[in-house]
Amino acid sequence: MAVTQTTPTRMELTRLKKKLVTAVRGHKLLKDKRDELMRQFLDLAKENMELRKAVEEGIRKANANFVTAKASMPEEALHTALMAPKQEVYLEAERKNVMSVEIPVFEYRTRTADPNDIYSYGFAFTSGDLDDAVRSLADVLPQMLELAEKEKACQLLAAEIEKTRRRVNALEHVMIPETRESIRYITMKLDENERSSQIRLLKVKDMMLKEILGTP
Repeated sequence: MAVTQTTPTRMELTRLKKKLVTAVRGHKLLKDKRDELMRQFLDLAKENMELRKAVEEGIRKANANFVTAKASMPEEALHTALMAPKQEVYLEAERKNVMSVEIPVFEYRTRTADPNDIYSYGFAFTSGDLDDAVRSLADVLPQMLELAEKEKACQLLAAEIEKTRRRVNALEHVMIPETRESIRYITMKLDENERSSQIRLLKVKDMMLKEILGTP
């Protein structure tokens, strides 16, 4: 591994040791965060899968009822009955923080609180299958909104997991090894300089003794 260009001084050695301690601590915290994100993502993905099956089943039943209603009613009457929806839905989006990830939370309310206030037509000229289709769509709406919320949460968690994974790998495979190698290099250089200084001091001492004793 190539050593990053560093100045082999004790001040630089102290700085790198502090950097290494911080990097190791950060690496552990990021690994813990990644593991917790993965746990929450897997739990959410399981809930999302079950909810998607329920929503798809609800939509399938609604479509089947619409097909039956279309077969039992004139097409013009069907279009007229559904032309002007009676109920209205108001959606509000908020956010909650999950492991530093802003997850959307959907809240909805209807114009009226009456659960039967969903039929925009009279019952005299429409079939019961149309009523069943409208009711099944109204029943599946809360699940559809919850599914949208969970799918968006899964996307955001997956993106955060990938970002955290890259940071963990950068610390584990690049920054920490390079810092340790730089510390080893500086330590080796300082030891080498210290040995050279000791050798020079010994030579100076020998020269001074010889000069004092007058020996060649």
